[in-house]
Amino acid sequence: MKRVLVTGSTDGIGRETVYKLASMGYNVVVHGRSSQRVGNTVSDIRNKFPKVLCNGIVSDFSSLKQVKGMADEIIHRNLVPDILINNAGIIADSYELSDDGFEMTFAINHLAHFYLTLLLIGYLPENARIINVSSMIHASSIDLDKLNDRNSFDSVNAYSWSKLCNVLFTYKLHRVLQGNKNITVNCLHPGVINTKVLMKSWGAIGSPVREGYKMPVFAATEPELQNVSGAYFRDGKQQRSAQVSYDENLQDECWNRSIELIRKAGFNVPEL
Repeated sequence: MKRVLVTGSTDGIGRETVYKLASMGYNVVVHGRSSQRVGNTVSDIRNKFPKVLCNGIVSDFSSLKQVKGMADEIIHRNLVPDILINNAGIIADSYELSDDGFEMTFAINHLAHFYLTLLLIGYLPENARIINVSSMIHASSIDLDKLNDRNSFDSVNAYSWSKLCNVLFTYKLHRVLQGNKNITVNCLHPGVINTKVLMKSWGAIGSPVREGYKMPVFAATEPELQNVSGAYFRDGKQQRSAQVSYDENLQDECWNRSIELIRKAGFNVPEL
């Protein structure tokens, strides 16, 4: 059976997604930053779905060193997924820097997933799927020069910018990968779900967390999407993302800037 790695899968949408996939018979890799929570989630899944292979990975996405270590561990333990769901996300209350000196929301929501994906992509099998969990409130404009600017920081804006970066990354990676082992890459809005992120900034305006798996599982398993790539999904169907996200120059700039930041932090980025 295919293996699925879901980042940020000890809580919220990620947790609901990994449980649903396990219930469907998929082998799963649970990721979180707390070894205790990862261990508890893995144990629970193994108890509930004993026929499923379930493994755990601990990595704090505020550290590119730990992201690199996570990729190395996945490869060493033969846990390379057939389906990679980049789900982990935060919304920072105040301006804070990651271990590598980047604004925390951008560092976790975009840069960590960007780096993890590029580290794993050469090992992904034929017909692999990459799914980036974005948001319907991804920004309609962005100034990449202000991503790390303390004076420009606004909690919701930082989140919206990071979610636009998820979309820009999706479309650029689709262009880079065309014809490469039929690997597809798509992004989605998971729905308005009462996760900690939503509750913190907007209150309980969404659907219960238990419904949060629907869009990620759809994108991961729907047979009709096997050859669909470079798309944005919302409400169970393909839709258009913000107009600015289709600007290939901006996609290129976001891609190149992300690589530049990772290299400046002292890490190598694989050539695709």
